[in-house]
Order: sequence, then C-alpha cells, then structure tokens
Amino acid sequence: MTETHRKVLEVLNGKSLTPPPIWLMRQAGRYLPEYRETRAKAGSFLDLCYTPDLAVEVTLQPIRRYGFDAAILFSDILVIPDALHRNVRFEEGLGPRMDPIDEDGIARLGADGVTDHLAPVFETVSRLRRELPAETTLLGFCGAPWTVATYMIAGKGTPDQAPARLFAYRNPAAFDRLLALLADISADYLVEQIDAGADAVQIFDSWAGVLGEEEFARYAVEPVRRMIASVRARRPSARIIAFAKGAGLLLKDYRRATGADAIGLDWSVPLSFAAELQKDGPVQGNLDPMRVVAGGEAMDSAIDRILDALGQGPLIFNLGHGITPDADPKHVAALVARVRTRR
Repeated sequence: MTETHRKVLEVLNGKSLTPPPIWLMRQAGRYLPEYRETRAKAGSFLDLCYTPDLAVEVTLQPIRRYGFDAAILFSDILVIPDALHRNVRFEEGLGPRMDPIDEDGIARLGADGVTDHLAPVFETVSRLRRELPAETTLLGFCGAPWTVATYMIAGKGTPDQAPARLFAYRNPAAFDRLLALLADISADYLVEQIDAGADAVQIFDSWAGVLGEEEFARYAVEPVRRMIASVRARRPSARIIAFAKGAGLLLKDYRRATGADAIGLDWSVPLSFAAELQKDGPVQGNLDPMRVVAGGEAMDSAIDRILDALGQGPLIFNLGHGITPDADPKHVAALVARVRTRR
C-alpha cells in the first residue's frame, strides 16, 4: 500500500474524506494502563523519549488499541533545549525544569552536536515506519520556537509566560537571536524526522495564546514561517501542521503567513470561524479534552457539532489539546466509533 492511501496524509494534501481521519494529541499517555506500565520501566521521562525500544512501544500502544489513522512520534518538545545542554529534567508533581538562560547564555548557544544528541529519536521514527500498519500516517513533531523559548527563559512552565514576555521586551535582540536559532535547529530536526520516515510533521505552539497581536506576529508567526521555509527548501513535498493554541482571531492569517498546510484548532475556536478557516485548507481539531473525560452526551453532542460544521471539508478529527490522564479509555473507544460511523 502506498502513502497515498494514508488518510491523514490525503487530507493534508487537500482531500475531504467521510468519515474524516482521526488521531488524538497525547494519544500515547497516562490515560492508558499499558503506557503506565512501560513508563515505570523507563526510569526518567527523558530515558523513555531516548530509548527507541520503549518510545516505539508507547507510540504503537494507542494504534493497537484504537486503530487511529495517525501515530505521532513519542517524544517531547523539550528535547531541543536538552540537546542544547540546558539540564532538562522532569520532576514528579512539578513538571519540566531546566537551567534558566540569560542574555549571555543565549550568546553562547550553538547547534553543534544537536543532531547527534537526537539520533535516538530518528531511530525511533525509522523503526515506527517499518512497524506501523501501511495505512497509518506517521507524524513527527517539534515545539515552536516561542513555546520552547518560554521554558528556556523561565526554566519551567509558568501560567502566563511572563518571564519570557518580559525578557523579550527588555532584551529584544537577544530574544530574536534565540528564536532564530531555535527555528533553524527545529527545522533541521524536522527534516531529519522526515528523512527517517515521518509522513508529515506538526509544530506545537502551546503558548501562542498569551501573545498580543504585535508579539504574535514577531514571536509566533515569523519563527514558524522561517522553520517551514527552511524545511520546504530542502523537502518541497513536506506536509506540515501548525498548532497555535489559544491564538483565536489571530489564526485568520496564520496559514498564509506561516506556509503551513493545515492548522490545528483548540476547543475555544468557534465552529463558524473554523469553517471559514477551512475554506483556505485543512483544519485539525477541536474537541474539548474535558468532554472525553465526561463521556456520554457531553462528548457525543460535541462530536456531532464538529462533524456537522467541518465534516464536509478537509478535516482531521482531533482534540483541541492533549488528552488528559483522567480520560477513560472506554470513552476514547466510543469517540473513535462515533466519528467513524456517523454520516
């Protein structure tokens, strides 16, 4: 079977399918008991990301269970700062931590050794393409420069990314350098994933929603545009999804400005606006993850509304952000069944 029969890839090429293909952000994760068992064997979270045997296993787990139309590489957006020697670690109950970077640290950053550090990720991608069903689209991914930079500046996640915003206002040249370096390294990272076997890639800008209009253009749009242009210059047929969570009305020009093939939509995007965005190309989303936790009518009615509004155009059904650890696997099975059987 050739890649043209991979449904997610077909939609990324502009085709409308009924029913639409489906996958879920964080579909390999803590809501699955088999993931928790594998995670317990791994040691640290980064060990799980960098051990191909384990990363392949957890990537395949939701495919075996639900038959999703796409598998997304199991990794983390913070492998890039880890490759930049920022002492990344994941602390139980606290989340990611790393050594905060300052203006002098940014001046010393370089890309030497990054690709070698990330070689286990590329091995995972290569093995996944061999082991996945032929009809399953394989997605690679990375974090967008703005979102990765917020963690590098603060050394952790913060509610409104105030440390990064303040740093950018006070040190605009240094912050622009950091974003440009992250864009170039991330573009290289995506090209390596594509060469290893990824059919398409997604860029996660999880903190785009804290930015104002001017800042969104400078910190969210421009670095992603730079990344996509760099990837396309080397791999012209690359298919790229850009997900700017919380961007709201700023999504109106996001596809054109960045060059993305498809745009991911969080659950706060009104379906009427989503339908307008879909006129320009494929969209992905946008069920509220809490509706999967609730299940039943709360989930079913929202699925139906999304399909009614977007199901006749190029749509990849997904959540509006990652599935949460408290989601019931039975609810996920019901979600997949409803999307695939409703006409």
